[in-house]
Amino acid sequence: MTFHPKMAYDATFHKSARRLEEAGPSFVYSAENRARFDEIVKRYPEDRRRSAVLPALYLVQAQQGYITANAMRHVAELLGITPADVEDVVSFYTMFFTRPVGRFVLQVCRTLSCALNGAERVTEALAAKLGVKPGETDPTGTFTLLEVECLGACDRAPVVMVNDAWQECLKPEDAATLVDDLKARGESAVSGCYHVVEKQP
Repeated sequence: MTFHPKMAYDATFHKSARRLEEAGPSFVYSAENRARFDEIVKRYPEDRRRSAVLPALYLVQAQQGYITANAMRHVAELLGITPADVEDVVSFYTMFFTRPVGRFVLQVCRTLSCALNGAERVTEALAAKLGVKPGETDPTGTFTLLEVECLGACDRAPVVMVNDAWQECLKPEDAATLVDDLKARGESAVSGCYHVVEKQP
C-alpha cells in the first residue's frame, strides 16, 4: 500500500523553452577595442571587474554589430564571470542585439507621450517606406525597425533613436524623408538631442 500517486507511463515532463544564443563566429576584441576594454576595467576594483560588463558588451556590439554566444564567452573570460552571467545582462537589456541588424537601427518610442503625438503613425510610415514590419530588417540589410519603450525625451515626442543618435518631433509625413536622408547623409541627417544642440556655441 502506498500514498504516492501512480505515475502514468506516458507522463510528460516540463522542458525549458529557453532559447540558447547561436555560437556565431569566433570572437576576440580587435586590438583597439581590447585597449579600450583594458582602460575601462581600470575604473573598477579588481574584485569588481564584473561591473564593467555593460561597456564591455557595447564594445562587442560596436565591433561585430550584434552579440553572439562566443562573444559572451569572451567577455565572461576577461571579466572572470560565467557566460551565464553575461547572457543574463544581454537578455535583460533591449539595447543589445543577438541577431544581425541593419546599418541603421530605427527605434520608435511608443510610450505615452510619443503615442499621443502619433508614434504609431510614424512606425506605420517607416514600415511602409522600408517594406518591413517592426522587428524586421529591410532586404538590403540597411535598416532595422523596432518599437521601444520610453527614450526619455517626452517633451520632444515622437522620438526615434537612430543607432546612438536622435530624431525628435518626427511627424509621420516626414518619416519617408528621414529614411532617404539617412541613405544619403548617414547619422548627420538626424536632428540630435536638443539638450545637446542648444548647448553648442
